[in-house]
Amino acid sequence: MPDFKIRPVGAAEFATAVEWAAGEGWNPGLCDLPAFHATDPDGFLMGFLDGMPVSSISVVRYPGDFGFLGFYIVHPAHRGRGLGLETWNAGMAYLDGCTVGLDGVVAQQDNYRKSGFKLAGRNIRHMGVPGPLQHENTNCTVRPVTADDLTALIAYDARHFPVMRESFIRNWLSPAADAGRQSLLATRNGEVAGFGTVRACRDGYKIGPLFSEDADVAAALFAGLTDSLPAGAAVALDTPEDNAAAVALAVRAGLEPVFETARMYRGPDPGLPLACIFGVTTFELG
Repeated sequence: MPDFKIRPVGAAEFATAVEWAAGEGWNPGLCDLPAFHATDPDGFLMGFLDGMPVSSISVVRYPGDFGFLGFYIVHPAHRGRGLGLETWNAGMAYLDGCTVGLDGVVAQQDNYRKSGFKLAGRNIRHMGVPGPLQHENTNCTVRPVTADDLTALIAYDARHFPVMRESFIRNWLSPAADAGRQSLLATRNGEVAGFGTVRACRDGYKIGPLFSEDADVAAALFAGLTDSLPAGAAVALDTPEDNAAAVALAVRAGLEPVFETARMYRGPDPGLPLACIFGVTTFELG
């Protein structure tokens, strides 16, 4: 009888799951895994069949009893054998007692509903080579994030996410994190008015998060982030469908819809301020 075991793994082993995600067309960031895994080293599980990796799930448990689920994959050669369900159950057991969020692909949304998840809204991935983006005078200053900004940005991020995620934001925004990811801060009258991050991916770049007090500041950040990229580089922006200004920003920049997910929660909907969320941070960690 085959021996199937599920256990937490380190970042080096979970890199296999990142390769599977690339094979599914999810276009992971080139340097995502160190920041992801450091957020909750016990929250990255893989299933091993006779010692070989065949399934994965990330179940990152944030402070405040909130968890986010991603990387739910069974290798195509081993689907239809119940291994995915066992992996799912192990992940959900790890998040016992938490409100759990996920960004579910269309094919899995009915299964998530059967597990008690409810729809909160859709996210639309827009992608393309951005053109010049006109925006109004924002009376704000846009500049690179420095280490001295991190405390203020952790607090600002917590206004746009169900809980404070200090460890993740410190890793994600750190100026020394990696050469393939850079972040910009917008300030107005000495206060944070928004911030955004762009990172290199298998195919082009993704912007996320893009949080802003209004559409003009978001456009200024978007323009600053894309101006720093190589000419002709494709960019993806994951916009909440219910933020019409975010969708309009993507369209004005010349991006087109290519993919969608459903933001779903098992437990109370945290009621995020979608009008200020112009780009979702990641589909893997929320």
